[in-house]
Amino acid sequence: MKNLRVLVVGCGHMGESHATAYHSLEGFEICGIVSRGNSKVILNEKLGGSYPLFDNMDGAIASTKPDAVCISTYPDTHEELALMALTNGCHVFIEKPLADSVAGAEKVAAAAKSAGKKLVVGYILRHHPSWEKFIEVARTMGKPLVMRMNLNQQSRGAKWNVHKNLMKTLSPIVDCGVHYIDVMCQMTRSKPLQVNAIGARLTEEIAADNYNYGQLQIRFEDGSVGWYEAGWGPMMSETAFFVKDVIGPKGCVSIVAKSAGTAGKSDDVGSHTKTESIKVHYADLNNNGEFAKADEWIDLKEEPDHQELCNREQRYFLKAIKEDIDLTDHIADALNSLKIAFACDESVKTGETVKLA
Repeated sequence: MKNLRVLVVGCGHMGESHATAYHSLEGFEICGIVSRGNSKVILNEKLGGSYPLFDNMDGAIASTKPDAVCISTYPDTHEELALMALTNGCHVFIEKPLADSVAGAEKVAAAAKSAGKKLVVGYILRHHPSWEKFIEVARTMGKPLVMRMNLNQQSRGAKWNVHKNLMKTLSPIVDCGVHYIDVMCQMTRSKPLQVNAIGARLTEEIAADNYNYGQLQIRFEDGSVGWYEAGWGPMMSETAFFVKDVIGPKGCVSIVAKSAGTAGKSDDVGSHTKTESIKVHYADLNNNGEFAKADEWIDLKEEPDHQELCNREQRYFLKAIKEDIDLTDHIADALNSLKIAFACDESVKTGETVKLA
């Protein structure tokens, strides 16, 4: 198979990482880079300065006729750009969330199916061996599960500006929450029944009807419950900002990020996927009422950094195209986590429980 010619759209942090993957991995060829501002020039220089640059995607597609498009723009553009790419016969890799509404996401999924093109959503944790192990061990803890997770980011400067721009469209519990809701759904493989969520607007720098702190709770059909918390901004606390913990009748499993979970790391994107160690505790008691088994520490030797995770996402994208992998479940999971996240957003804004079934 000839190299997959990819048009890179969006040159922020994730766009740069995906472009770097295309630039360095076998099987890919960047045919153009698109952004509205100067970020494409900066990215192009980092990659050697040899790629064609464009201000808009429609002109870039007409000029380069790519095989695939990588979309790493703000979420409110995802639906329009993905539909444009699919209409022009391109496979699509798109950063999460798939769209800024459930209806929009369903429209993109239907368009990909109709066009017979691959649509891969950037759920980066699905490509991390330690997170795969975390999910695997959680499934051995019995049912129901109690899943506790958060990722609060004490952002400032350019990253705070990015967060403020994101919040023009989505709240933190939607934008970040889809990752961890997806993890919970993988752990339980049970139908979500209802959600409750609360939020708070901790800054006047965002719209009056939005919030930069949110906490959600999900109840599943098998009795499992999940909790997730996300906050963005210079006011966020770095005390217990990195919690990844699952409890079941047979014990508990936790990600213990001894370095990534320390103060000063909440706004470091590279630390958001680190696991470092997985601690497994078993609930079995002996005849004396003491624990029958010692806690187990799983230290996986392979700890890919952020760029390597992006490389793995793109290898999967290429494999899906070359081997014609059925992505039905992948898209269904992406839609499911997004539906749950938006239900949580509705709960914040209405103050009511939202039933999903």
